[in-house]
Amino acid sequence: MQQIRFDDTDGLNAAASETFGDWGAPVKVTQDMVDAFADLTGDHQWIHLDVERAKRDSPFGGTIAHGFLTLSLLPAMGASTVRIVGQSSAVNYGAEKLRFLAPVPIPCEVHARGRLVRAEARPKGTLLTTEADISVVDADKPSLLYMMQVLYLP
Repeated sequence: MQQIRFDDTDGLNAAASETFGDWGAPVKVTQDMVDAFADLTGDHQWIHLDVERAKRDSPFGGTIAHGFLTLSLLPAMGASTVRIVGQSSAVNYGAEKLRFLAPVPIPCEVHARGRLVRAEARPKGTLLTTEADISVVDADKPSLLYMMQVLYLP
């Protein structure tokens, strides 16, 4: 994986691409994970937790993962296309865009791939915008597209 200094905006922008990189390692999503996430967040909607009702009444034929559970698995899936070096720290700056496009059926495996969108010099550091595609393994459509921003500090 290519290493680029956090403050080399020209080098970072040269690495930006319209194309996603390779898929990272898959992560198994289980009903136990969904149940624990529901307890943690207080989101106990039946479509995530009630296996029998979801088989009977859901348009998906079973339970599905919470969208934010799927998003929270992103660090475990290794979707980076470049390795940023030389910074003292990195701060989550926010989301430019987040879309939930397809369900994550339980159980399944999801994986992610990423792309660098752009780098901008800021007074306090360098703001990187990246996009991640999180998909169920072998699915035709992404489950989630997330354009995020991270501020890298000197």
